[in-house]
Amino acid sequence: MDHTALHERARTKGVQPIVYWLVRAVLQPCFHLYFRLSRIGREHVPAEGPVILAANHRSFLDPFMIATLARRPLYYVAKRELFEKRWQGWLLNALGAFPVDRGNGDGEMLATARAILARGDAVLIFPEGTRVRPGALGRPKRGVGRLALETGAPVVPVAVIGTEAIRRGWRIRPHKVRLRVGRPLTFPRVQTASPELAAAVTDRVWPCVMLQWEWLGGLPPLRRAAVIATGCEGAGLAATLTRAGIEVDLVGPGGCELSRHDLVVFAVPAAALPAAVARHGPSISPRAGVLVCVQGPCAPLAALPSARVATLAGPSGDALVIRTADRGLGRQLRDAFAAAGCDAAVSPDLHERTTSLTALPRTKARAA
Repeated sequence: MDHTALHERARTKGVQPIVYWLVRAVLQPCFHLYFRLSRIGREHVPAEGPVILAANHRSFLDPFMIATLARRPLYYVAKRELFEKRWQGWLLNALGAFPVDRGNGDGEMLATARAILARGDAVLIFPEGTRVRPGALGRPKRGVGRLALETGAPVVPVAVIGTEAIRRGWRIRPHKVRLRVGRPLTFPRVQTASPELAAAVTDRVWPCVMLQWEWLGGLPPLRRAAVIATGCEGAGLAATLTRAGIEVDLVGPGGCELSRHDLVVFAVPAAALPAAVARHGPSISPRAGVLVCVQGPCAPLAALPSARVATLAGPSGDALVIRTADRGLGRQLRDAFAAAGCDAAVSPDLHERTTSLTALPRTKARAA
């Protein structure tokens, strides 16, 4: 399909009213009944005038769910691959979608968004750039900051939770979906936003989205970690996590309160692990991730207080191996090691093999 024609239609004609309101009339009652949709903070979405909604992205249904927040059409970006089938591209375009060429700094997409905002309509942006299903939210791209600065439109932070669990293959399952909307953010308008300025604005917007997300019960990022250690290897791991931007507390035999830590690392001899778990386990938050890295064969992991457990194994080739059945924790740990300059692969097989941390490789992170 001609993407130029799709952009032109979004800029000049907008949605196809009959199609848009008919589809919405069918979907919205289904969302309320089948997904028990709840919407918190709808009053923060302006009823008129240009506005940018910045939201996290977990499912293909997110744009349709978020569209129920306003009593006017909502325009949103979608990956260009969805428009390759002519009938599908026409339908999405009629419902307010316009294509984006992800990863290539799509100037045409930004031009379309600016034109829509200039005529006083609402645009939905997913700053993560793609769907991020497991674990905490992904890292935002600076496009939302650039758009806010160059149009002067207020930015409304939105979080959606639950949509990631409704689809298994072609099966759509009933699952509670919740939306939460924060207060609009306004920024001064500039003619041309530099990359640095756009990034700074994005760094103001995204924490507000994260605030709504965590209020809904979403998994927080790894902000603070506790490393329970008896030797120098714990100090080396603590230094690695510190390079990743995580606040780290080294915990000795005496212990400390761990309820505020997002990650707890056991870096102790295998024989000492059961005692360390018994001593520190009661104070670990049920939502915290637990990383086990002991010297020698690992004790059974069922005794650990959190269901979000990983072991650190390897290195296998040039990479350490994070073994965990929790995809969200695996992605968080992989990203943390990558931010620290270490190569870490993720395996879904929770294995008891562990490793020494005296030498961490320093190459690009990848998923196994």
